[in-house]
Amino acid sequence: MTNGPAVLVEGLGKTYPGGVRAVDGISFEVARGEFFGFLGPNGAGKTTTIKILATLLPKSEGHVEVAGLDVTRDPKAVRQAIGVALQEVGLDDLSKGRDFLELQGLLYGLTRAKARDRAAVLLELVGLSSVADRRVGSYSGGMRRRIDLAGALMHNPGVLFLDEPTTGLDPQSRIAVWEHLEELNAQGVTIFLTTQHMDEADRLCRRLAIIDHGRLVAEGSPAELKAGVGGDIVHVAFDSDTSADGSLDVALAAVRDLPGVRQADIAEGGLTATVGDSGAAAPAIMGAFQDANLSIANLSITRPSLDEVFLQHTGRQIRDSDADGDAEDRMWSQWMGVNRR
Repeated sequence: MTNGPAVLVEGLGKTYPGGVRAVDGISFEVARGEFFGFLGPNGAGKTTTIKILATLLPKSEGHVEVAGLDVTRDPKAVRQAIGVALQEVGLDDLSKGRDFLELQGLLYGLTRAKARDRAAVLLELVGLSSVADRRVGSYSGGMRRRIDLAGALMHNPGVLFLDEPTTGLDPQSRIAVWEHLEELNAQGVTIFLTTQHMDEADRLCRRLAIIDHGRLVAEGSPAELKAGVGGDIVHVAFDSDTSADGSLDVALAAVRDLPGVRQADIAEGGLTATVGDSGAAAPAIMGAFQDANLSIANLSITRPSLDEVFLQHTGRQIRDSDADGDAEDRMWSQWMGVNRR
């Protein structure tokens, strides 16, 4: 790897047949040794981007370098420099864990002895030494994620791409994967992570970019992004019988006009307002709801989180996405005649 950034992206775009614009002219850099994250909902363009960086998908336009290598001119060299673990875990269920890793090492050109030694080190790293001689098909979901991660590391890559590595895992397994990733990063591995989980991005990423509809809408450390929201966050939960006769719109407009309210939006059955002084704003917000004859079930005040950052930059919460996957997954499903449910 050169002395330049681990990942360099300039004006990257991807358009699928039919005019689906999955990535829309994004630019960013990832420094060597950095833990960098892409935060966004399904369909935002995260998977499209990571597949282009990993040479698994051609770009439509722009310039992309990984480990100092052009992904279009030198795809083979890029693949030798990186490790990749995608959402769809590709494992041989009939293979034993140890044998699976050793085979990965042989495919990357390691000698049998080096593959054996490397597999032993990685099995210890991901906490699977005790089940190394069990068939992968008997592994739990968390164990399968960890053995897949170990496979991506067999050739000791300098850059690791992870596409939502903890999706579908139970809380204990998620924490175990997080700890392994933090240890890898501490050893100097550059990690590029895509996620739609706020807590994951907040804990792991030193710097992250928020992507929505194929565009980067914010970039910085989690602390910087939250500080950019400013003030306190007032959450108002509505009663289940809240009127739908337009009173809610009246209350929202009134809250937005209150002194000290910087932003207010309706989401997830409630109202979220960014305010300069929560002590003064909270009673005024309650008054606006009373004037509109709306009942409040609960009112709480918090410091800004990445949820509020996403809401501020996109006008919606990440859980509100009604997409069913990234654009390339939908395109492949159509080409193959598969309807995902």
